[in-house]
Amino acid sequence: MALTGIQIFKLLPKTNCKECGVPTCLAFAMNLASGKAELDSCPYVSDEAREKLSEASAPPIRPVVIGKGVRTATTGGETVQYRHEKTFYNKTLLAAVVGSDIAEANLDTKLKLWNAFQYERVGLNLRPELIALKDAGGDGDAFAKAAKKIAETSEFNLVLMTDNAAVMKAGIAVCGFKRPLMYAATEANVDEYGALAKENNLPLAVKADSVAGLIPLTEKLTAAGLKDLVIDPGSRELKQAHQDQIAIRRAALKDGNRALGFPTITFPCEMAANLDMETLIAGTFIAKYGGIVALSDFAGENLFPLLLEHLNIYTDPQRPMTVTEGIYEINNPDENSPVLVTTNFALTYFIVSGEIEGSRVPSWLLIKDSEGLSVMTAWAAGKFAGDDVGTFVKKSGIAEKVKHQELIIPGYAAAIAGDVEEELPGWKITVGPREAAHIPGFLKAR
Repeated sequence: MALTGIQIFKLLPKTNCKECGVPTCLAFAMNLASGKAELDSCPYVSDEAREKLSEASAPPIRPVVIGKGVRTATTGGETVQYRHEKTFYNKTLLAAVVGSDIAEANLDTKLKLWNAFQYERVGLNLRPELIALKDAGGDGDAFAKAAKKIAETSEFNLVLMTDNAAVMKAGIAVCGFKRPLMYAATEANVDEYGALAKENNLPLAVKADSVAGLIPLTEKLTAAGLKDLVIDPGSRELKQAHQDQIAIRRAALKDGNRALGFPTITFPCEMAANLDMETLIAGTFIAKYGGIVALSDFAGENLFPLLLEHLNIYTDPQRPMTVTEGIYEINNPDENSPVLVTTNFALTYFIVSGEIEGSRVPSWLLIKDSEGLSVMTAWAAGKFAGDDVGTFVKKSGIAEKVKHQELIIPGYAAAIAGDVEEELPGWKITVGPREAAHIPGFLKAR
């Protein structure tokens, strides 16, 4: 049973060192009890206390690691019902289902195509993580052959889908090294699948025909020492599935129901007749609250918007995305190329750099640390002031790379031009366009 804030406080060092980010140990204990803090934030807690506090400090939804290698991913681990309360941590994992009866040549074609689905967005590499291999006919050899090929010739990790224990064992034998997710333990096979998962140290999916039906199964498995579980309430109609996802999240977070405190797996591929409709349903479960979403296929026009959706939802709303302060070369600039400056808000950088690149005008782009704020916000907050910008330009080393002394500042920061000139004697400060879309025309007209 989870400890209360006062019980946790009695086990803390009571130094009020503030290194955890809150002013007192009592405040930290209350945050820990409510799932708003992590025990690792306290550097002075004793080993004995840490052991006693392990349950209280564990996220209400257990984080589960699936796979090994470059696409190892964690699902679950969430601490809030709504993203604006804090943040969501581990993004929804995307899987494509393939049958074990697929021809080898067709599987090769799919793997080659799916491996190529990688998208660069605001400095991040977005790509799907999983292939769900579904048993088609109970042929263990065919299942093992397909699992082996996926595990050894692709970067994808696997979900092994079969209700036949012999087929599951055949699949684990050839791809167990990639730590696949076993799908699924049911009321009929829970003992056998539980033992198999424990023996091979694999995560296990649990399937029932309702949310309530999951509870005795997960309680039985956790009592046997299995903690890495993924749950499926069995609903395959959109309205009911959506309600089940919300009910599971609420039960774990608000009611403290540990039997439902696990990430979920959903199957849009079993709820729609075509990939476009699957994509719409998948978007619903990325928002609320699928840990894994399985589609019948991956296609660029369907995959890309889903990757963008979970990038947006699983980005910490309290921490703007940033790029590193410094000098960025665009279109191979030389000593005569123009010099522009802007803030380090990631979206600002990628929009501005994209417009400069599109202009084909060789340019130097200076990125100043503004704590992740856009130009107008940074200027209003004093994070993009004239004297700071001038000091940054002097220290950046750009003067050693160009012969001229002209700096182009954003149009929305025109008010800082005078202060920049005072900080950079001899430099000409030019006010650039207010909108990034006008940058190509501005540069070409110079």
